[in-house]
Amino acid sequence: MNKQTIESDILIIGSGLAAISMALKTAEEFKSENLKITLITKDVLQSANSAMAQGGVAAVTSSSDSFESHIADTLSAGAGLNDLEAVRNVVFQAPDRIKDLQNWGVQFDADVTREGGHSERRIVHFEDQTGAEIQRKLLKKLAEMPQIQIFENMFAIDLIVNKQTDPHFIGKTRVVGVYALNKLTGHVQIFSAKNTVLATGGAGKVYLYTSNWSGATGDGIAMAYRSGARIANLEFMQFHPTCLYHKESRNFLITEAMRGEGAELITAEGEKFMKKYHPMGSLAPRDVVARSIDAEMKKTAAPCVYLDITHKPASFIKSHFPTIYSRCLEYGIDITQQPLPVVPAAHYLCGGILTNIHGVTDIAGLYAIGEVACTGLHGANRLASNSLLECLAMSHNATIDIKKNWNETVEEFASTKPAAPWKEPEETNSDEMIVITHMWDEIRRLMWNYVGIVRSTKRLKRAQHRLQNILNEVKEYYSNMKIHSDIIELRNIAVVADLTVKCALKRQKSIGIHYSLDYPSESTPPDSNVTQNTILLRGIL
Repeated sequence: MNKQTIESDILIIGSGLAAISMALKTAEEFKSENLKITLITKDVLQSANSAMAQGGVAAVTSSSDSFESHIADTLSAGAGLNDLEAVRNVVFQAPDRIKDLQNWGVQFDADVTREGGHSERRIVHFEDQTGAEIQRKLLKKLAEMPQIQIFENMFAIDLIVNKQTDPHFIGKTRVVGVYALNKLTGHVQIFSAKNTVLATGGAGKVYLYTSNWSGATGDGIAMAYRSGARIANLEFMQFHPTCLYHKESRNFLITEAMRGEGAELITAEGEKFMKKYHPMGSLAPRDVVARSIDAEMKKTAAPCVYLDITHKPASFIKSHFPTIYSRCLEYGIDITQQPLPVVPAAHYLCGGILTNIHGVTDIAGLYAIGEVACTGLHGANRLASNSLLECLAMSHNATIDIKKNWNETVEEFASTKPAAPWKEPEETNSDEMIVITHMWDEIRRLMWNYVGIVRSTKRLKRAQHRLQNILNEVKEYYSNMKIHSDIIELRNIAVVADLTVKCALKRQKSIGIHYSLDYPSESTPPDSNVTQNTILLRGIL
C-alpha cells in the first residue's frame, strides 16, 4: 500500500459489534447517497471482545416483563448513578435492535434466560456463544456491502485534528481522520474522513487478569484524550466474578447465565457463601459477587472459589452450555460431575469517552460508541447483557445523528486542510524492545494490586506516583523509536491507567464497582462534590 491519503465519508475504527453494526447501519441508511464507508481494525475482524460474549442481549420480549422493570434493574445495578434518559433510550429500543440482528441473519434460541441483577428472564441468546454467533452472521452481511471498504491490521495511532494541521487555525475544532500503522508493512497510513467513529472497545488489558481479548488496551480512550475530549468515570472497571481459574486458561469467561440457571458459588469445602453478602445470593449484581469472592479468597487464602451446577441433569448442562462444557473438558474438568474453579477478572469498563446517547463527543466530527463511550447508561456498574445491547443502540443513534447533520458536516469538512505527513523517528533498537515488555507487565501488575476490586487512597497514590515515572519513560521511547504496535499499546495503557487512578482518587465514596476501604459504602461523603454522577477529566491536545 502506498502512503497516499485514503479518503472516506465515514471512518469507523474497531472490530466488535459496535463497529460492525455501525458499518451496516450507515451503509443501509446512506444507501441512496452512495457514501464511502471505511472500517479499520487493529487486528483481523474476528478479534474482538464481542465475539467472546457468552450470555446474550438484554431485551423485553415477553408480556410478563416490562420496560420499566428492565429500567429499574439497570438503575439498581448502576447504583443510581445512571443517566435516566440514556437508560430509557436504550431499553425502549431493545426489541427493535433484536429485529435488526434477525434481519442480518442472526438466529436466537427459542427460550430467554436470566442473569444476575435481572428480576425477569429477558436475555435473548444463542446457546452460550451469543457473541460468536452475532459476529459470524454480521461479518457475512458485511461482505455483501460493496460501499464498505475494510482494512485489517491497521492500528490507529492518533486522531488528526484540524488545528494541528493548520498553524493559523481559527474556528471549530474538528477531527478529520486518523494516522494508522499498517502492521504488515510498518508504514503509517493517513485516513481522512468527514466523520470518525471510535468503536475500539474497552481496556481490560490494563489489568493483569482479564476476560478481554489481547487488543483491549484502551486505544480509543487514549486517542480521544490526547485530542482534547473529556474522559469520564474510568474508576468504574467492572470485574466479572467468574473467569475460569486454570494455568492453561487466562481469559475464559464463565457466563453469568450459569448462575441464572441455578449454579451456586461455593468454597473448596462446598459451602454456599453468597447469601452472607446479598439476599439474591449467587444472582447478586456483579460488583457484589466479585467483592464477595475476593473477600472469601482473602479470608481463607484460597487461590479461587468454585461454581457448582452438578445438581442439574447432565443433558441440561450440555445443551445449555455446550461451549463451556467442551472447553472445560479440554482442561480435565467435567462440569456435570465437579464444580469448576473460578476467580474474578477485569471485564468491562463503564466509563470512557464522554458522549451523549448519540455518541457525540466534545469534538466535532468525532463519535464514540460501545464500551469506549460513557453515556451514563451503566452508571456505577453495568447490568449483565446490557453491553451488546448498548453497541446496537448507539450505532443506531449515531447513524441517525450523522445523517441529520450531514450537510453541515460536509460544509465544515470542506474548509479543513490536508493532514501533515507522518514523521518517522529513527530505527528501533531491538535490544530496547524487552524494556517495553517489562513496562507493560509492570503497569498491569500495578493496576491489579493497587487499583483492583478493593482499593484505598494510599494504594491509589502509590500507583499514581509510579505511573508518572512510567509515563515519562514511555514518552521518551515513543518519541525516539520507530513506530511499533507494542509501543502504541504501551503508550495507550499507560495513559488509561493514569486516568483511571485520577478518576478513582476523585471518587471519594464507595459506590458500585468502585470500592475503597477509606470510604465504606454506608459512610457519608466528606463533601458534596463527590456525590456527582460523573467524574470528568479534560483531554489535553
